[in-house]
Amino acid sequence: MLFDTHVHLNADQFEDDVEEVINRAKEAGVSEMVVVGFDEKTINRALELIEKYDMLYAAVGWHPVDAIDMKDEHLVWLEELAAHPKVVALGEMGLDYHWDKSPKEIQKEVFRKQIQLAKKVKLPIVIHNREADQDIVDILEEEKAEEVGGIMHCFGGSVEIAERCLKMNFYISLGGPVTFKNARRPKEVAKHIPMDRLLIETDCPYLAPHPYRGKRNEPAYVKLVAEEIAGLKEVNVDEVANTTRENAKRLFGINR
Repeated sequence: MLFDTHVHLNADQFEDDVEEVINRAKEAGVSEMVVVGFDEKTINRALELIEKYDMLYAAVGWHPVDAIDMKDEHLVWLEELAAHPKVVALGEMGLDYHWDKSPKEIQKEVFRKQIQLAKKVKLPIVIHNREADQDIVDILEEEKAEEVGGIMHCFGGSVEIAERCLKMNFYISLGGPVTFKNARRPKEVAKHIPMDRLLIETDCPYLAPHPYRGKRNEPAYVKLVAEEIAGLKEVNVDEVANTTRENAKRLFGINR
């Protein structure tokens, strides 16, 4: 069985066929998924989905691209949502230096506030990192994020950065890019990271794995990520599937 730790079934791309997408995921062997909400609209949609589908859980947070739109009442709301029995993490949160909608200093402030909230409510965090490796790791270390740990979502950094994250009680999650022919870094990381610290994800509808690259991604394709990692680690795909699922359940406190 497979655990897709990062899906956006709450995205507009799934508005017309989310039921069919979930059914295809089940047929592919996916047993659990975490739907990630990162602003008002996607958080509310994630909450609707986890109420409707037993296999779905939620992470709720504020995306760094939209950090400039976050108000104090949103932080209060996130704290309230953290009490929901199927909200298993805060995020995605972090830094994104690719887009310039939110100034870096505002992104950092919103990131720190969410880490502090996670420590207060005792939930792991889901990290979004785009072109901000050093600042991400520095802030996690400064805020003592190891107290809650979490996930380096769709990790694209170096083995050295991954090692610093492992020391802070974080899991390394790999998605579709690990299957890309020219993806040297994710492949190196997949080989290097111990199996008990790896997670798998799709980040659907984005970053579809080979041979679906450029098309809409969906949770059923997480199996292709597991198969690629199994090949890189020279182990059976069932070992990757089962171990990453147990890792996810342990991190998120899911006992079923």
